[in-house]
Amino acid sequence: MNTRIVGRHGETIAAEYLRKHRYRIIDKNFNCRFGEIDLIAWNGETVVFVEVKARSNTKFGMPREAVDWHKQQTIIRCANYWLYKNKQTGIPVRFDVVELINGQINHIIDAFRP
Repeated sequence: MNTRIVGRHGETIAAEYLRKHRYRIIDKNFNCRFGEIDLIAWNGETVVFVEVKARSNTKFGMPREAVDWHKQQTIIRCANYWLYKNKQTGIPVRFDVVELINGQINHIIDAFRP
């Protein structure tokens, strides 16, 4: 199956999972000149930037391992731009990773920090 299709399907599953856990999705696939953020959600008073990684197996490692330092820096730059663009400065933010492995969901809260 095409990795883009797997990725989009994973994002849909992750968004549903987050909604069921009382997150309010406010943006999907936010693109800017720095890159992309898969999901942006409110969790209480905190804006959560979520990277979704989906894999059918762990042959190439755990999905979360793909969110390396370089990917984290891209997400942080995008998040800063989103916050600026939406006039949301000075609020609590968090960076989560949702990994899906063969249908299993693992939500890593506060996966990394700027």
